[in-house]
Amino acid sequence: METGKTKFAADTSGRSLGDWVKALLVLLLGLTIAHLGVTLFLLSELGTDTFTVFIQGLSVVFGLTVGTVHVIVLCILMAVMLLTTKGYVKPGTVVCAFCGGPIIDLFTWLLGGLVNGESPMAVRIVSMLIGCVILALGMSVVINSNAGTGPNDLVAVILSDKIEAVEFRWIRVACDLFFVVLGFILGGTVGAGTIVAVFLTGPLVQFWLPITKKWIKI
Repeated sequence: METGKTKFAADTSGRSLGDWVKALLVLLLGLTIAHLGVTLFLLSELGTDTFTVFIQGLSVVFGLTVGTVHVIVLCILMAVMLLTTKGYVKPGTVVCAFCGGPIIDLFTWLLGGLVNGESPMAVRIVSMLIGCVILALGMSVVINSNAGTGPNDLVAVILSDKIEAVEFRWIRVACDLFFVVLGFILGGTVGAGTIVAVFLTGPLVQFWLPITKKWIKI
């Protein structure tokens, strides 16, 4: 990391239309990379991602589909953040909220025959670990685009800015652990890969952030 703690809030009010187009293209690139990682993680069938465990738990409680609950929760998070914070919810937040699913579906169609629950365990473990690394890389690109990030990822970002004494990586770990524990209590499914994701994602994102920041010039 760079010297000093990274602050994520950014004033983008002075951006031109051209700058916004560039920023959103960078965000889409990061989103695609991140969801390639998510797909590799999910195809390993060693556990769902941390936020999905929470969504699964809520779907059990309310008797709704996972997809329906996912959209509802993301919309609620965006509304709360718009009302209580400034400089975090941006156009890219909406893009992240609604474009992730189709990207995962595309990569699942492309890669499902290569990695799945019937693959050798070594292949599944490697897919899960590589998925975490790629997910973190993509997330760092999305964050550094300063065009917005997914509502669920914004939770850790906002808390990191508010709690200055704690590094982002540990706040992300705490948020992921919260989603997993609460989701499991509500009825969500937790696997070995879920636990790995809890403790690996935050540190990996923090590792990638200063690197991708040097690549992105907007």
